[in-house]
Amino acid sequence: MKTKILEIIMFFTVLIAGCAQETAYIDTMHDDGKAVMGLDYRDFDQAASKMVQSMLGSGTLKKKDASRYVMTTGRIMNDTMQRIDTDQLMAKIEQELLNSGQVVMTSAVGGKGAPDNMVYEMRDIRDSAQSDEFNKDTLAAKGQLIAPELSISGKILQRNIRYSNNVQQVEYYFQLKITDLTTGLRFWQEETLIGKRGSNKSVSW
Repeated sequence: MKTKILEIIMFFTVLIAGCAQETAYIDTMHDDGKAVMGLDYRDFDQAASKMVQSMLGSGTLKKKDASRYVMTTGRIMNDTMQRIDTDQLMAKIEQELLNSGQVVMTSAVGGKGAPDNMVYEMRDIRDSAQSDEFNKDTLAAKGQLIAPELSISGKILQRNIRYSNNVQQVEYYFQLKITDLTTGLRFWQEETLIGKRGSNKSVSW
């Protein structure tokens, strides 16, 4: 009986101690938190920034007539041991490309389908009996969608190297390329490496 009472007291002691742990916001601009063997938001920010700087610095996205390219995001493959949402990486890249004023992203087509299904849902309504409930002038007419001129696609790769019984190195390769969808020619290509070295006890997935 005493043993059971002691177990209950210990359980609640651990529970209270866990609840008492202090929670703090992360200063994403000056985060001095310890690096992890897996990929975190700092790695995505670093890779995205380097890629965008390379794209914009190459002059590839500057049109001679000063207009903007229409771009779509194709397939971004995850070839790592981690469950990575590749949209997380591309969201920052798309945002910075849009802010550059050199491209406009289409929501009508993409590597995973239309980024915004409402583009087609509204057209389904237009072609159905429901269209009678809408002002015809506010429904998109046929032939209004703008086809993308460029596609950005790529892959994230992982390579694990064991140096000794205690040390491992994990290499992450971020690869992107821009293709002209009319000619099939590749306009730009870049690979960014993020490498980490640490204890074999640390996991990278």
